[in-house]
Amino acid sequence: MASKKVLTLVFVKEPGKILLGMKKRGFGEGRWNGFGGKVEKGETILEGAKRELLEESGITANTLSRVGLINFEFEKDPVILEIHIFKTSDYNGNPTETEEMRPQWYAEDSIPFSQMWPDDHLWFPYMFNNKLFEAYFLFKGMDIIVSHWIKEVDNLDTIIS
Repeated sequence: MASKKVLTLVFVKEPGKILLGMKKRGFGEGRWNGFGGKVEKGETILEGAKRELLEESGITANTLSRVGLINFEFEKDPVILEIHIFKTSDYNGNPTETEEMRPQWYAEDSIPFSQMWPDDHLWFPYMFNNKLFEAYFLFKGMDIIVSHWIKEVDNLDTIIS
C-alpha cells in the first residue's frame, strides 16, 4: 500500500503576474515552480506553507488562500505526494534568491510552461480563474503524464485538513 507525503506549494500573485522560483537543487531542480515543500512534524499545512515560502523566497505571507489539492504518483514509487496549493497577494518583503530558489516575476501570458512540471499548464487555469480544484497525476519518470484527472470543487475545507 502506498504512503503519503504531505507537501505545500504557494504562488505569490499580483494583478496580471505571478512569482515563480527556479529550483536550484533537489526534487524538481531546473524547473520553475511555486514555493513550498514538506510539512514538518508538529505544524499545520498552513504553517508549513508559510514557513516554506519564507525560507525559499524571503516573503512573509500574511494570508494564504486555498486553491487546490493535487495527488501525484510516480510509477515504481510507493509514496504519493499530496500537494496543498495556496496563493497569496497579501505579503510582506521582496522576493530574494535563496540557496534553493531564484524568484522571478512573470506576466500571466508569458509563463515558462516549457520549463515547468508538465502538469502545470493543465491546472494553472483553475488557479487564475479563482476556481477551487482537486487533481490527480500519474507520472512515468519526471516528464510523462500517464494518466490524470482534474475537477472543480465547491469547497476545499472538506478535502484539506
